[in-house]
Amino acid sequence: MYQLFWAEGSAACGPRVVLEEIGAPYTLVATEIGAGKPRDPELLAHNPNGWVPVLLDGDMAMHEASAISIFLADRHPGAGLAPGPDEAARGPYLQWMVYLSNTLQIAYQLTYHWARYCSGEDARPSVQQRSCERLREVWGFIDDAIGERTWFVGDHFSAVDIHLHMLSTWLSPEMGHPELSDFPNAARIAARVAERSSVRLVHQLG
Repeated sequence: MYQLFWAEGSAACGPRVVLEEIGAPYTLVATEIGAGKPRDPELLAHNPNGWVPVLLDGDMAMHEASAISIFLADRHPGAGLAPGPDEAARGPYLQWMVYLSNTLQIAYQLTYHWARYCSGEDARPSVQQRSCERLREVWGFIDDAIGERTWFVGDHFSAVDIHLHMLSTWLSPEMGHPELSDFPNAARIAARVAERSSVRLVHQLG
């Protein structure tokens, strides 16, 4: 049985949706990740960064949301959440899983974890302004890449769509972020993903 260290609204939501989709038994380890809050020693033992998600599988522990989702999708190919190694969509699938983690998530961090990127409160407005600008740039790039396709890559729902939806829920117009509706192709896919029972459970929709 898998164990997943997680917190509501965090990057652990994507891997948890993947766990629901593949139907594998798992347990949740809820943990505190608030700024300035002490971290669970068990979480730190598996990920000294103190971030979630962390997936435990027997003696193996791994962190990084996209990596966990890729691992689970490949471990359980019957769920159809990842193109196979010989499929044409495999390359784009891996590319976008990494891009969402390495580029889009970082753009959000400039808003929500601004202190990681500057020294001193006086720099905060500039960093957060750049976050808003960068989010518009990156979501626009993603929207153009999706085009008229039904799903992000290939012809089938995949873990990329799960992570796209998760990251769309982090947009906060109150913080100056763009609206998801500004990116109609991405919004269309996010809305389809939100209809899935796994997503409704994890994100507490309806």
